Amino acid sequence: MKALSLTALLGLAVLTASCDGLFGGLYDEPAAGAAYGFIQTDPDGLGGTLRIDATSYTRWNYIDLLHQRIDTASITLGQDAPPEWDFALHRYDVKTHGGAAAETPFDQVGVASALEGLHFVSDADSQVVIDMSTMMEGYLGYASSEVNPVLSTWLHVDQSTMPPIYTLSNKVYLLRMADGSLAALQFTGYMDDAMRKGIVTLRYRLISNL
Repeated sequence: MKALSLTALLGLAVLTASCDGLFGGLYDEPAAGAAYGFIQTDPDGLGGTLRIDATSYTRWNYIDLLHQRIDTASITLGQDAPPEWDFALHRYDVKTHGGAAAETPFDQVGVASALEGLHFVSDADSQVVIDMSTMMEGYLGYASSEVNPVLSTWLHVDQSTMPPIYTLSNKVYLLRMADGSLAALQFTGYMDDAMRKGIVTLRYRLISNL
């Protein structure tokens, strides 16, 4: 499957720069109550919108963009990840499959400076919350995991106030997979129409190698 060139995609980003970011005007918003998974796909099959149920703290959601597949694996049961996946989501934590990610300023600069400023960061050892039941006792349950520090900035949760304040970065991120292929990701939502947190919506676009 042939992907768009990076130059073409970045040029498109400049032409469509707006508060909606790279994907403004390219996709319709998913209808209320839409199913989970790949809920909308571009005619060429290289991009679209997906919605993920990341409400559980005890599982990873593994996303395979090329084959449009989402698998889950339990952290507490020690289940293995599927053989093919590009990135995974645990609540608001994100990790890659041996890849790296860069934050882009597509809505702020032109093509040349955007290319020059890209800085890809690999996953790092971290911990993810798997048990919230002891929160009122002053501690949480954690599990060790690799997490990508760039992709995981898509949502900032300020817990200094109650209730916490959730702020989307609205940034477009480039995910570089282990084979060198790229995907543009923009997270657009973290809850559903019923205000249930952990329902993550994002837009993606497969593009060619750097």
